[in-house]
Amino acid sequence: MTAADLAPQALALLQDFELIYAGKTPTEDGIVALCREHNPAAIIVRYSKVGAAAMDAAPALRVISKHGSGTDTIDRAAAAQRGIQVVAAVGVNAAAVAEQALALLLACAKSVVDLDQRMRAGHWDKSTHKSLELGGKTIGLIGLGAIGQRMAAMAHGLSMRVIGFDPYAQNLPAHIARVPLDQIWREADVVSLHCPLTDDNRGMVNAAALAQCRPGVILLNTARGGLVDEEALLQAVRSGQVWAAGLDSFAVEPMSAGHPFQLEPRIVLSPHIGGVTSAAYVNMGVAAARNVIEVLARAA
Repeated sequence: MTAADLAPQALALLQDFELIYAGKTPTEDGIVALCREHNPAAIIVRYSKVGAAAMDAAPALRVISKHGSGTDTIDRAAAAQRGIQVVAAVGVNAAAVAEQALALLLACAKSVVDLDQRMRAGHWDKSTHKSLELGGKTIGLIGLGAIGQRMAAMAHGLSMRVIGFDPYAQNLPAHIARVPLDQIWREADVVSLHCPLTDDNRGMVNAAALAQCRPGVILLNTARGGLVDEEALLQAVRSGQVWAAGLDSFAVEPMSAGHPFQLEPRIVLSPHIGGVTSAAYVNMGVAAARNVIEVLARAA
């Protein structure tokens, strides 16, 4: 387990297994060392990366189970070459992540963080501040899986026009208009990312994409940091092309002290906790444990 704990409900499912924890801040080398020492049949991944070296250090390894939905921290190609299944707890944290995206949207549109800090400093900005009203605005969702559709429903409830891009999504509800990706850039007042990170979409939010957007667009990322060219976003915020950004995922995590985003009041930050709620913690753990059991049962 590439973390320090697992929900009690998940532990109950795995009671017949010996569990080894990598700790709160595991490293790739540390995971390799644990694999070499214990030769696990399964790895449940929460933090750090699991690559070919870890797989080679564990000849008994049959399944790598993600404690969540994104598997970009697992070398899937290496796993496939070694006959190791990679499974994810898809959809179990959809409500939590979508709610975090909504919270970041409201924080950006209503200047929640800045106004809070101003009031604590003794200011009363009622006569000068103007926030953004979301009703009637267009939100463009990139990725229309469980999280994206949950976000779409909440945005629709705010009377926003919802457009979305996802070449794989099917049977979309009527309040989502499927559009090409370039239409998202051109028409959306808010762009929200809800897609997995792949080699094809890495850095998709770059200077060229942001230049196509409406001036004053809001960008939300509760997916993966690698989707965004951080330097391009920083410059777009500073120029005003991007009104504000709400970010829960970053290219390098944890974020190091002195990161330029920390100095920008119109970038609202959270430490990749979109899927971390009490309910999601249990749901992801249980799903990850069940996935391990199912794969190992088939392999027996």
